Amino acid sequence: MLYLDNAATTPLRPEVLEAMMPYLTERFGNPSSHHTVGEDAADALADARARVARVLGLRASDIVFTSGGTEANNLAVKGIAIGAREHRGARHVVTTPIEHESILESVGYLERIHGFDATRVPVDHVGRVDPDAVARALRDDTALVSIGYANNEVGTVQDVAALAAVARERGVPVHIDAVQAAGWLPLSAAELGVDAISLAGHKLGAPKGTGVLGVRGRIPLEPLLHGGGQERGRRSGTEDVAGAVGLATALELAEADRAEASARVTVIRDRFVARVLTTVPTSELTGDPVHRLPGTASFTFAGTSGEAVLLELERRGVVSSSGSACAAGSDEPSHVLLAMGIAPEVAQTAVRFTFPHRLRQPLDAVADAVAASVSAVQSGG
Repeated sequence: MLYLDNAATTPLRPEVLEAMMPYLTERFGNPSSHHTVGEDAADALADARARVARVLGLRASDIVFTSGGTEANNLAVKGIAIGAREHRGARHVVTTPIEHESILESVGYLERIHGFDATRVPVDHVGRVDPDAVARALRDDTALVSIGYANNEVGTVQDVAALAAVARERGVPVHIDAVQAAGWLPLSAAELGVDAISLAGHKLGAPKGTGVLGVRGRIPLEPLLHGGGQERGRRSGTEDVAGAVGLATALELAEADRAEASARVTVIRDRFVARVLTTVPTSELTGDPVHRLPGTASFTFAGTSGEAVLLELERRGVVSSSGSACAAGSDEPSHVLLAMGIAPEVAQTAVRFTFPHRLRQPLDAVADAVAASVSAVQSGG
């Protein structure tokens, strides 16, 4: 079985498990406890925080460990927006219609419960956001711009530096969802010009249930979880020390190999895309053909059902997906594809292939399996 759904999750890296194991066994202390066992855990947590901060180009005090990318995005959108309202009366947020549900639903929450206005800047037919459109959307009371660095369904990569620059001119904080970008694209908040960045460990070979929000200390952040005051009061709850160590280890490993892996997988991806487009007459590549994640190839196959194609592929030993795992089970066409102007009946034929960082072999056999699967569905089996 060949697993090509790495945007959904990745296997735990052996080095990560090894780094975590002491904190799952004999070094089990609560980092808030004031004795030697707790202090040992606190030291490990502080080390993990510093290691993550180095990759993100932030201070260690800027790092908030969370339960995953969804919580990190919720904390960023709600926490920064409500913090801005409390400090300067801001009541407006800017995002796009192709974001992960954790951003879109957080923005909707701000509208429904807290009376915020929201502008969802449209994207073009490949999912790119125009910085000028973001500039036009900004208001004097804009609290936050929140945009995905790379889309989780089609892989389109945004020009984050340009988008951040227009917001910075107006003094508006920028948050990016970098969950899919980590390991493939540069993550330095300083170089990107952003104020907050979300990550999820399980996209990098760390465990599920681990995440990070990096947010500059000068940005007011209203906590969503209250209680013990952990994470400098920004996220209460006893920290998962083993998870933090695992995430830091996975992030460092991915960053060390990033340039080489991105270049290598891009070549394999482009060969795979070309073969699918050549051998499947009804295939269309979705997302930006140039500005896209190295590890993502997504298609529509008009006249089929995406779910039926996936079943045929699995029969042939290939596991992939129809889009975001967070929307699995929904009969509705992808909101991302619809926002890009793709017709609903075509959007429902989408299939996404997402590759591991360690991919080294061409995927010609997978492309042939795609052609055979689409043909089987079109012919009724």
